[in-house]
Amino acid sequence: MSATNRTADETREMVRNRYALTAQNSCCTPAAAEGGAYGGCCSGTISVDDLGRTLGYNDEELAAVPEGANLGLGCGNPQAIASIRPGETVVDLGSGAGFDAFLAARQVGDQGRVIGVDMTPEMLKKARQNARSSGFTNVEFRLGEIEHLPVADQTVDVIISNCVINLSPEKPAVFREAFRVLKPGGRVAVSDMVTSVKLPPDVLADVAMYTGCIAGAASVAELEAMLAEVGFVDIRITPKDSRELLRTWGADSKLEDAVFSAYIQAVRPA
Repeated sequence: MSATNRTADETREMVRNRYALTAQNSCCTPAAAEGGAYGGCCSGTISVDDLGRTLGYNDEELAAVPEGANLGLGCGNPQAIASIRPGETVVDLGSGAGFDAFLAARQVGDQGRVIGVDMTPEMLKKARQNARSSGFTNVEFRLGEIEHLPVADQTVDVIISNCVINLSPEKPAVFREAFRVLKPGGRVAVSDMVTSVKLPPDVLADVAMYTGCIAGAASVAELEAMLAEVGFVDIRITPKDSRELLRTWGADSKLEDAVFSAYIQAVRPA
């Protein structure tokens, strides 16, 4: 089935199945379940800690999260741009096993709160187990889709996410929801994959490329337009050198000039 023929629900189910498998295996698995060898969003060629260093996490951060929270997922470190402060409320879109949510929980402290939202029950189970085993009381994990957040209006200071929005088949809805739940002056701090050119049809139609964080990526111009249309200001999209990351994913070298990791920042006007 080509990308243009998939419904939004079919795409979400495809992604959910992929990451359920990842959670159950406690690691990133090749896309053999979809009939391909491309891993994406993660790597089986290096350790999760080495991949974390490639993404921009330091050794203290890597050691601070519960064992099993780092599944080698992601394409950057949203903590580096979020400027999270004590007492704030943070929502992590597509929180997985809880890696970034737990790092944010350390920053907001006892007076703050972190809400991880994920649509994959297997990931939620893993994240909640990690929270209990490590005694995190200021973080909770909710089942939900990032296009329909289970979060009240204007209650959030910071939205973070790590290589998840590209997986959404309805990206404008993701940004509308982010705007809705943010307080005036609240901010978006996201790491995600972005394209510089239109991807070839064979890549766009490849299931493994989609669930592996490549085929669903939007362009810089598209992301800027979506954010601005919702009402965000101070929009910044900062590319990163992603060649090493793409190599660890096993991506074709031809894609190195077409897709890259970027930091995406925006503010809801005060």
